[in-house]
Amino acid sequence: MNRLWAPWRIDYIRGEKPLGCILCDKPKEDRDADNLILHRGEHGFVMMNLYPYNSGHLMICPYEHVNTPEDLSDVVTNNLMQLLKQSLAALRKCFQPEGHNVGLNLGKAAGAGIDDHVHFHIVPRWVGDTNFMTVVSDHRVIPEDIHETYCLLLPQFR
Repeated sequence: MNRLWAPWRIDYIRGEKPLGCILCDKPKEDRDADNLILHRGEHGFVMMNLYPYNSGHLMICPYEHVNTPEDLSDVVTNNLMQLLKQSLAALRKCFQPEGHNVGLNLGKAAGAGIDDHVHFHIVPRWVGDTNFMTVVSDHRVIPEDIHETYCLLLPQFR
């Protein structure tokens, strides 16, 4: 059996897990780079996913804590769609992906890791980006440090 060592994960495994909702709490802090927040809009924000499926995996989140889009006003929904469009343009400019997965996971049964605060995911995709690591060992290989990706994307949101 081969082993894949990832010693940097032990801090997360052993560390205290935050109480509350990170999608409510992180925007209240004044630490956007640490929290991977790329942009703050009027009714929502763009944040990088700390556990990405691919480089550039973004989340579009309303400030309002609701678990379904039906509970968002039209004004908030329109603002989130503008953030989604801005995010797609930024990803295209920085990474030239060949496609994107854009979606919502509503509820635990649908795969939502944070099921009580609705948010969109945008995952840039390239032909052949699923390799043996994902298929055989349920691991993903992210080719760039997440903070380097943050620094690359940040100017696109200024």
